[in-house]
Amino acid sequence: MSDSSTIFARTRLAAVPFVPEIRIQQADERIGLWDLIGGAYSSDRPPPFWAFAWAGGQGLARYVLDHPDTVRGLRVLDLATGSGLVAIAAAVAGAAGVRAVDVAADAVRAVGLNAAANGVAVEAVLGDVHDGGLFDRMAGDADVVLVGDGFYSRATAERMLAFLRRAARGGARVLVGDPGREFLPQRQFQQRAAYDVPTRPSLEDVPVKRTAIWELPAPTAGR
Repeated sequence: MSDSSTIFARTRLAAVPFVPEIRIQQADERIGLWDLIGGAYSSDRPPPFWAFAWAGGQGLARYVLDHPDTVRGLRVLDLATGSGLVAIAAAVAGAAGVRAVDVAADAVRAVGLNAAANGVAVEAVLGDVHDGGLFDRMAGDADVVLVGDGFYSRATAERMLAFLRRAARGGARVLVGDPGREFLPQRQFQQRAAYDVPTRPSLEDVPVKRTAIWELPAPTAGR
């Protein structure tokens, strides 16, 4: 079996703990991020982060389902989508169209499987926020931009923030689900909600992660 086939063979369709309305392919608890790729990580072969429901995505998906007017009838872009959980939540909540973007080809494949399992349509696209042309290709017509747990490294956070600021400047509503990651510049956001999200021991160092939903205001003139 290929690496990709092996990973998918070791996941199962299961309800998301904090968003039980949605089922996605998930790795079993006993399988670690590193075990799935032979105990090693390299830049050209990243771990299958999509195979786990991260706290930021769970919180943002919960928020979208609890506040369907956030996306109903609107065009939605979900960045760093992973399993597609947030994108699927937007589709379930009545978005007019949902586009989900991730840098990993396996994540894009997982989004298609997970969307079908939940009976919704999501356009899954392979793309990287570090690609300067991604905005013009993917975000120009988005009414709402969603990011679940996308501020996990300094380099990614800087590019992500630049992308989101441009989207907000263009009129899109920008919402981020974040469980207190170091690289989210909270002072630039406004908190809309907070949840205590259950997490796996294999992902976080605590069984419950306080997760906030943040909105990025449109930049004012001169900013």
